[in-house]
Amino acid sequence: MTGSHPRPAAGASRGALAQAVAPERLHERVLEWYADAQRDLPWRHGDASAWGIFVSEVMLQQTPVARVLPVWTEWMQRWPEPADLAAEAPGEAVRAWGRLGYPRRALRLHSAAVAMTERHGGKVPMSEAELSTLPGVGAYTAAAVATFAFGERTVVVDTNVRRVIARAVTGDEYGAASPTRAEHTLATSLVPEDSDRARTWSVAVMELGALVCTARAPRCGECPILDLCRWQSLGRPAHEGPPRRGQAWAGTDRQMRGALLRRLRESPGPVPRSVLEGVSDNVVQRERCLDSLVADGLVEPLARDFFRLPGALGS
Repeated sequence: MTGSHPRPAAGASRGALAQAVAPERLHERVLEWYADAQRDLPWRHGDASAWGIFVSEVMLQQTPVARVLPVWTEWMQRWPEPADLAAEAPGEAVRAWGRLGYPRRALRLHSAAVAMTERHGGKVPMSEAELSTLPGVGAYTAAAVATFAFGERTVVVDTNVRRVIARAVTGDEYGAASPTRAEHTLATSLVPEDSDRARTWSVAVMELGALVCTARAPRCGECPILDLCRWQSLGRPAHEGPPRRGQAWAGTDRQMRGALLRRLRESPGPVPRSVLEGVSDNVVQRERCLDSLVADGLVEPLARDFFRLPGALGS
């Protein structure tokens, strides 16, 4: 079977790729599936603001939709425009971030809101190039917002998209450990020429990876491109790279940092070190994590051994 399905070289041209996988057939199947299977999410509604889409894209990085939805709703009610968030202290963004994880994203959102307010008239920049100039905005976020908020034809590649393309086109169970230029070239070759179709394709492939072509237990029997998938045609070969390990939580520095931040979020004002010491008896780890939170700008040390969220009111 392998001999009848030669694997395309990484970065194959669109012509060579078309012979191997027929992008138009992928488009037709995936878009038809998405029309029926898409989740009803507020940032996908026709009346969703560019700012709402921007906030959702930052929150959704490495975080499930179910955890993001209530926090996103609260944020949009409290800060419906970039200027609303920019007017607050950055510590309020950290407080409202709750337990979404990776709280530096809250600071990046605040910094981006300030930049939008000061340099873009309080609006989200409309192009991928302009979005890329905002503080804390990486290639994925710039491309996603440009596509989903403004319809720019660009290439949106997240973990779900990488996995779908790896399986369907190159026949690998997973993509490389980190994004590669070859993956981006391949993803680019699959984007439809029409901008509206390209926009829907980008979110549809993402949805397929999130709901069906999942990392640990793919629901292949429900996949709209099962008969086109190279990974299936090759007999679902196992991943040949380094072992993929789930992220540990209990006992890690991430858990400790989260516990320290939770104490600070729950307090309306500065917190004495004695309160933070109550988080854990592991002095070495606790102090290391507190120092790292200060270094990351998530915690601000004050006189008399007090601490607060950055720029929070009250001292």
